[in-house]
Amino acid sequence: MSDVERISTVSAGLAQRIIAAADDAAVADGQLRFAIAVVDQAGVLKGFVRQDGAKLNAVQVAQDKAYTAAASQMSTEQWSKALASDAVLAAGAPTGIDRLVPMGGGLPIVIDDEVVGAIGVSGGHWSDDVHVAAAGLTALDRPQIGLDEGRDL
Repeated sequence: MSDVERISTVSAGLAQRIIAAADDAAVADGQLRFAIAVVDQAGVLKGFVRQDGAKLNAVQVAQDKAYTAAASQMSTEQWSKALASDAVLAAGAPTGIDRLVPMGGGLPIVIDDEVVGAIGVSGGHWSDDVHVAAAGLTALDRPQIGLDEGRDL
């Protein structure tokens, strides 16, 4: 049907696996201060965890980083670089684009060349947030096990 668009999106199961991989990476690094959010392709929250040491403001920032990455289909670190190199964009984007967070820690979730969601991490220096978010995406390379076995994305 030409009037209907089919959209691929991250499943709740995959969102939880991504969060678990990110959480595991933070724990392995001895860092327990992150908020980790996964959103679907529309930027709507699909899964979330706030580690015991995470500050309250990390909760909203993580969700907004994920939203930024999903909505723009690029990392929040790319936004930072774009704003630094374009004065007009830097002047208008932060106040003109709702929920824009142009600092590292938000990454799109891409499967088969399609953005199906995003992860956002907040709680450390932005470079630590990027590391934990990237670790979350390693779940895409892991085989599905347990209750999610055999399910689609």
